[in-house]
Amino acid sequence: MTNKGLVLVTGANGYIAARTVEAFLAAGYSVRGTARSRNSTHDTVDALKAYADRLEIAEIPDITVPGAFDEAVKGVDAIAHLAAPIAMSFTDPEPVMKGAIDGITRVLESAAKEPSIKSFVFMSSVAAIRSEKPDGYVFTEADWNTQAEDIVAQQGKDTPGPVIYYASKTAAEKALWKFRDEHKPAFSITALNPCFVAGPPLVPPTTVDKIPFTTKMIWDVYTGVPLHEAGITSAFPAFVDVRDVARMVVFAVDHPEKADGERFLLGSHYAPPQAVADILREEFPERRGAIHEGKPREGYYLPGYTFPPDRIVYDGSKAVRVSGRGYILWEETVRDTVLSVGGVARE
Repeated sequence: MTNKGLVLVTGANGYIAARTVEAFLAAGYSVRGTARSRNSTHDTVDALKAYADRLEIAEIPDITVPGAFDEAVKGVDAIAHLAAPIAMSFTDPEPVMKGAIDGITRVLESAAKEPSIKSFVFMSSVAAIRSEKPDGYVFTEADWNTQAEDIVAQQGKDTPGPVIYYASKTAAEKALWKFRDEHKPAFSITALNPCFVAGPPLVPPTTVDKIPFTTKMIWDVYTGVPLHEAGITSAFPAFVDVRDVARMVVFAVDHPEKADGERFLLGSHYAPPQAVADILREEFPERRGAIHEGKPREGYYLPGYTFPPDRIVYDGSKAVRVSGRGYILWEETVRDTVLSVGGVARE
């Protein structure tokens, strides 16, 4: 396979990033992944040993330090910036906001000094799009979260953890587009805004605490957690497969003429725990005694697990139109997630 170039993927051992590294390697690119510590990437590198000749790791202990990426960007053709603090339990907004904004700014500053770079892709979030709207509102790439940063400014350390996360993603993406407007770099810039990301991790988790929190609802249902307690109970159950997110990162690098200056809201399925239970009871009949039955076929829409018109809607169709590929079926996401994390001891 012809080498299509060298891509820098930040936070390479993360859930989405590891699948993104895999997608770039499978597409014929070489990858330089970054991580705080090389030791944290051993499992990822081992999972990708078939591509060992095209994968290297650069250690960057602190991505917020000026010049942190100066060496890592040398000679790369594209950058996928995926490293960022992710959690819903933050208690202090200041370090989270600083980390998100400084992280994107430092990598952009380094990229602007490297003439070989042609594309820059930033992993934003639907958190930078969604705000409080009436039922029936359809969110698209034209929307911005205009509320989270204001709440942080008003409430400080009393801000709820999820709102801190939403504000950090909004502020980081604003910093991306501000840099583009002010510095007009030669490379294309694209932002991806996924909903909750589910699907099989590249590195199968060995303990429950290593299951990505955005996909844990599937495992909860499979292991018999009551449906009303599964996953992040207060969250809006909108999902996209991690492999679709990784594919869109590669697409943006492959097609800068289509992706430059664009945001892509990545959302494909509305799937509350009942939808997951119904799939799992069908896919794994030996588990029917453990998986709560609930109220089969209630609370979601078939075919396709589409967004309910009487609630908010995430319109992820732009990615389909532009890339020419549809999303992975939700049934496949659910099944593959369970098969991937099956080595975790049931509790």
